[in-house]
Amino acid sequence: MAPARFTTGCTLPSEIYCFMITLKDLTLSTRQHTPSWKAWVASVALLMLPIGGLAMADDTFPQAILQPLAPFEAQYRLEVRGWPTATITHQLIKENQHWLSEMRFSITIARGQERSRFTTDEVSTHSLTYDSSYSVLGIGESYQLRADDIASLDRQTAIIDLARRAGNSNCTPEAPCDLQFVDHRGREEHFQYYRADIDRLKVPGGEFDTHSVILFDTEKPDRQLRISFHADYPGLILEALYQKDGKRDTHITLTRLNSLGDSTD
Repeated sequence: MAPARFTTGCTLPSEIYCFMITLKDLTLSTRQHTPSWKAWVASVALLMLPIGGLAMADDTFPQAILQPLAPFEAQYRLEVRGWPTATITHQLIKENQHWLSEMRFSITIARGQERSRFTTDEVSTHSLTYDSSYSVLGIGESYQLRADDIASLDRQTAIIDLARRAGNSNCTPEAPCDLQFVDHRGREEHFQYYRADIDRLKVPGGEFDTHSVILFDTEKPDRQLRISFHADYPGLILEALYQKDGKRDTHITLTRLNSLGDSTD
């Protein structure tokens, strides 16, 4: 039997992780043509895809003062329709003159991680390095990007940048803002987003004030991703809800939060 392929042209299992490229790469083909455990691992990547795969925002007022960062450790629950629940860990810490953002997931047959290092100032965020690795039954891939490989922002740094802007965003459904980022191979991708009217949210990890945005791909009008960030910890996700054809496909919620201190920007 010929190997199954994603719509991106990736062969399984040797390139199982290239499903993590962009929102438009996630299709039902993973569930229709692959064994269930492979398709589940592909769906797990929706965490990194929208959450790590965001972008530098082209806001109406790009020089607005951005929210300063505060370090944290968090745990998320990832629910993908038709597949087992997974646990994601996420930490943001200060390392000397730069920041480190890292996400990890692990189940019996698969594990993965992404990390990026970046710097910030009052009006921008700058990628320094990006590293990721994934394996299924011991077979996997790893990727590295350095500053010269990243034209805009890597996807881990991009989630931080978007969260810093979300609180004072002037983006609306009628006039959405543009997002641009590079995927794990350094290829540029584009989305749009606007601010959602959600100011407070209750999740398993507690009840918090939030800054929420809705992301979409103009080529896929039947799909959208709503992300609610913690209002005081830029980059910390309270909830992410990916809908397709009006139905919930993937759901991420905060289950645990450890503050590591106040803002250090």
